[in-house]
Amino acid sequence: MGLLSRMSDIVQSNINALLDKAEDPEKMIKHLILEMQDTLVEVRSVAATVLADKKQIERRISKLEIESANWQSKAQIALQKEREDLARAALGEKQRVDQALDSLHEQLNEVQESVNKLQSDSSQLNDKLLEAKAKQKTLLIRQRTQSSRLKLRYSDAYNKVDTAIVKFDQYERRIDDLEAQVDAFDLVSETKSLNAELAELEVSEEIEMQLAELRKKVA
Repeated sequence: MGLLSRMSDIVQSNINALLDKAEDPEKMIKHLILEMQDTLVEVRSVAATVLADKKQIERRISKLEIESANWQSKAQIALQKEREDLARAALGEKQRVDQALDSLHEQLNEVQESVNKLQSDSSQLNDKLLEAKAKQKTLLIRQRTQSSRLKLRYSDAYNKVDTAIVKFDQYERRIDDLEAQVDAFDLVSETKSLNAELAELEVSEEIEMQLAELRKKVA
């Protein structure tokens, strides 16, 4: 009963739920795997015993079926020899053997049910074991990943990455400043050029006016 009860508990258990509740999931999954493996070993041992019982029952049935057929044959021979008393006795022995056969067939059916139950439970238990091993691999990969990330956090490489990112931001800022200076220079240059042109126009207009007055005087 203990083995069947333990198998039922394992088969019906939800591995994810157990791991979520566990303080140490890795330790919990190892314990589950060991328990399942031990249970499978016990199941194989019980199954071997049950199968041996089944074969023994089948051999006894085979022998009794032959014995029953023999008593049937003897009863027929006795009737042919007009020995009804012997025929009746032979049929009585046959009835005894047939009753034993009925009992053995009932035992065989019970044993076969046990075999079927063990096969079904062991198959489900093996599936659970495979599931648990897959979870163990997943936990191991997650643990290694987190450990690597943690080591990287405390390593010089991680600090160098942070420094490189800061430097890149600084370089990008300097480039923005240089571009702004160039744009400002171009803007001022264009303004000065426009003022110079306007000043030249004003000087030229003044010269033209003076030249016109001079022409009047000469005329």
